[in-house]
Amino acid sequence: MAMMGTGSSPIRLLLLLFSGFLYHETIKLGSCNDNVDVGCIDIERQALLKLKEGLRDPSNRLSSWVGKDCCTWSGVICSNRTKHVVKLDLHNADEYSSLGGEINPSLLHLKHLNYLDLSKNDFGGNRIPEFIGSLKKLRYLNLSLASFGSEIPIHLGNLSSLRYLDLTAYYLYSDLYVNNLQWLSGLSNLEQLKLGGVNLSRVVDWLQDVNFLPSLLELHLPYCGLPNLPLFLPVVNFTSLMVLDLSENYFNSSIPHWMFDISSLTYLDLRSNYLRGHIPDAFANMISLKHLDFSYNFYIKGVIPRTLRNLCKLQKLNLVNNHITGGISEFLNGLSECTNSSLEKLDFTSNELSGNLPESLGHLINLRYLHLSLNSFWGSIPASIGNLWSLKELDLHYNGMNGTIPKSMGQLSELILLDLSENQWEGVISEDHFANLTRLELLKLSTSPTKSLVMDVRSEWIPLFRLNYIEMRNIQLGPTFPGWLQTQKELTSLVLNNMGILDTVPDWFWRLSLQFTDLDLSDNQIRGRLPDSAKFHFLPSNLGSLRLRNNSFSGQIPHNIHEMMPNLWRLDLSENFLNGSIPSSVFNMKRLFILVLSNNRISGELPQTWEILAELEVLHLANNNLHGKLPPFLNNCTSLLILDLGDNKLYGNLPTWIGERSPQLKILRLRSNLFSGTIPRQLCRYSDIHILDLAHNDLSGLIPSCLSNLSGMIGRISYHSSSIISSQYVMVGTKGRELEYSNTLPLVDSIDLSSNNLSGEIPEGINILSGLGILNLSKNHLTGKIPEKIGSLRWLETLDLSRNQLSGMIPQSMSSLTSLNHLNLSYNNLSGRIPSGNQLQTLNDLSIYFGNPKLCGPPITKNCPGDATSEGPVPVGNDEDVDDDGFEMVWFYVSMGPGFVVGFWGVCGTLLLKKSWRIAYFQFISDMKDRLFVLIAVNMAHLRRKIELKRNQCPK
Repeated sequence: MAMMGTGSSPIRLLLLLFSGFLYHETIKLGSCNDNVDVGCIDIERQALLKLKEGLRDPSNRLSSWVGKDCCTWSGVICSNRTKHVVKLDLHNADEYSSLGGEINPSLLHLKHLNYLDLSKNDFGGNRIPEFIGSLKKLRYLNLSLASFGSEIPIHLGNLSSLRYLDLTAYYLYSDLYVNNLQWLSGLSNLEQLKLGGVNLSRVVDWLQDVNFLPSLLELHLPYCGLPNLPLFLPVVNFTSLMVLDLSENYFNSSIPHWMFDISSLTYLDLRSNYLRGHIPDAFANMISLKHLDFSYNFYIKGVIPRTLRNLCKLQKLNLVNNHITGGISEFLNGLSECTNSSLEKLDFTSNELSGNLPESLGHLINLRYLHLSLNSFWGSIPASIGNLWSLKELDLHYNGMNGTIPKSMGQLSELILLDLSENQWEGVISEDHFANLTRLELLKLSTSPTKSLVMDVRSEWIPLFRLNYIEMRNIQLGPTFPGWLQTQKELTSLVLNNMGILDTVPDWFWRLSLQFTDLDLSDNQIRGRLPDSAKFHFLPSNLGSLRLRNNSFSGQIPHNIHEMMPNLWRLDLSENFLNGSIPSSVFNMKRLFILVLSNNRISGELPQTWEILAELEVLHLANNNLHGKLPPFLNNCTSLLILDLGDNKLYGNLPTWIGERSPQLKILRLRSNLFSGTIPRQLCRYSDIHILDLAHNDLSGLIPSCLSNLSGMIGRISYHSSSIISSQYVMVGTKGRELEYSNTLPLVDSIDLSSNNLSGEIPEGINILSGLGILNLSKNHLTGKIPEKIGSLRWLETLDLSRNQLSGMIPQSMSSLTSLNHLNLSYNNLSGRIPSGNQLQTLNDLSIYFGNPKLCGPPITKNCPGDATSEGPVPVGNDEDVDDDGFEMVWFYVSMGPGFVVGFWGVCGTLLLKKSWRIAYFQFISDMKDRLFVLIAVNMAHLRRKIELKRNQCPK
């Protein structure tokens, strides 16, 4: 040991020195490890803190940004090896936790940053910072939906490493734009480019600029206002492109052929453009295509190209709202021949397709969504439909399907939505049709009222589905309420319209309706009284829409209806037998927008104050026994669209405030009341009105010349709010009678001031209302001439100026009224030749011109001066209108009797003395009796025909 100790001194010294070195390095390494434990580079931590200072953070999302270890901060990710910040993800996942403010240039200190996501925040229209273009290592940049504005900096073109760029803006609210896309040429590695909503309307060669990106896999340019869609591209560089979205740019061109050179495309979206022409056969080249959308182009026409049948990888095909014609049998037959068709969604809604649905439809076993509504398909649904076990939605509504519904429908166990409404179905619906529809949530089924479709199920049937929406129309379901409804505990909307129900509403039904938001039992014969809270303590307080139109309900409207149904926005109790007055509780329904109580027996006076219903949009109280003056509360209803108070006993002057505060009013109907006074000029402020009906009152004075201000009747465009308007029923006078309009109501433009005491001339300005379809000024005291330019009313279908005191010639321009099918100018003082040509040639009814003895020329038989002499009777001025005045001639001849009595002693003395005079006189009396008998018989026969005609025209 001593020897060893002596000889080992140098070694020991070396070991000691080496140990010291190791100790020193250990200390140094420990110090380094301490830095590693800190977790991030200090300069980068300071940069993040400066970024935080500039941001607005109302929800305190960055509360974790404290302490020294920035790699643990929310949204900050560091490299495990170098501890540099490489990823900053501050995207907003919650609309209430948005960041805003300024982006500090301190980000430039994050020199290793390759991922930056600030999407879905709110930077209040600030410009995208130019310095972001200096973050050279960025591979991913997402600034989408972050409310940036102004011009996109071209400096982003310096990000040569970028693979993903998303600058998508909010489509309707962004002012983000670029003047050119040449800066894209610097992004040679870019794989995904998303500029949806960015204004590119100033970019001239956008396609050439994008074509310089050889690595591009996805190109998203929807709603960019692109100025054109080039039809040709000499060389296609982005041959690896898989996704191309050019939707909602409103191009006005045919489908370009360069697209078909991109065989790698799997997703092509060209919806909502103005593309025209046929779908090219060149789709045969796009064998990789999985998603194809040409919806809402409107001008694409022709048949489905045969080549589409070869796209076996196709998963979604949308051709909604075009002019595609022909059938779909060949297309479906071709797809069914694929070894394993991948088609999941087929949407041909709103085209012009026709024909039967083929049995091959059932071979598309992966189909989940089948939408073929708003076409002209006919026949039955093929029984093979039962093979589509994956089908979730089947929509065939509004076609001409006139066959039967197969029982195999009951095998679609995945079906959630079934819409077979608005067709011509016949036959029977049984329990088998619903056997396995365990997931069904929405059911819409209806047929034409002229067809026979019966729902035949047992009274004790318990279906397996749990629906939340039922809409059934024109099906024989009654006469009692269907018991199976008791099992539908999740129903929120129920429509049973014209179902042949003759029952009273059972108590269990009102319990069922606790969750209802929409209840429609219209067009049945349901009887009984409306429920009130005194009897039912479980009424549907969530109910928003209640329609009981055209039934046999009696009694009064519940006095506490506002407590029973506080959320009601639509109430339609029209065409029943309700009586009493309108309860004051109706006036307290704050959410009520639509109130329809017409065609009942409601009486009483309208309230003079009704301020709580200021948001009312539709008010129908027609054909009741209401009386009183027009209530001033209507002046507060600034949202009013329809006001129909016709066929009541309202009286007084039309107030001057009318027209002041309801600029959106579309329909004003006050006919058949007792209104007097003049038509106030303020009414002309209803510039958007389309139906103005003040007929059958006691109005006097002049027709306001300002009717030309009713600009809503200029042009032929259906008016806005058509979903509200077309759900209403309004009686409109046309073609000499009143007809009920509903679905086509937004297309009706009418002015009816007939049967009043109006005087003066027809204002010339009425010629401006070029969209007018009905004009009735009959049965007044109008004078002067028919306006010379009346022919400018090119859409006029009904024109009635009869029973006035109009004079002068019928304007030649009337022959330009090519839509005219009802004309009445009778009983005026018109003169001269009747115009001819065009539509007037077809209106050869002589009664049109009765009571104008100075008229001449065809179609009447009175010749004009210079015409050849005619033979036969001259009816105008001699014959009377058989509608109202046929009996005037009868009474004329009857009144001759007193004349004979008066002249008896002057004549009879002579007759007693001279035999020849006696014979002649009594022969005259005999002839008069025969003529009188014949005249009465002819007129009575005509009257019977007229009554029979009206009876046949009335709906049964």
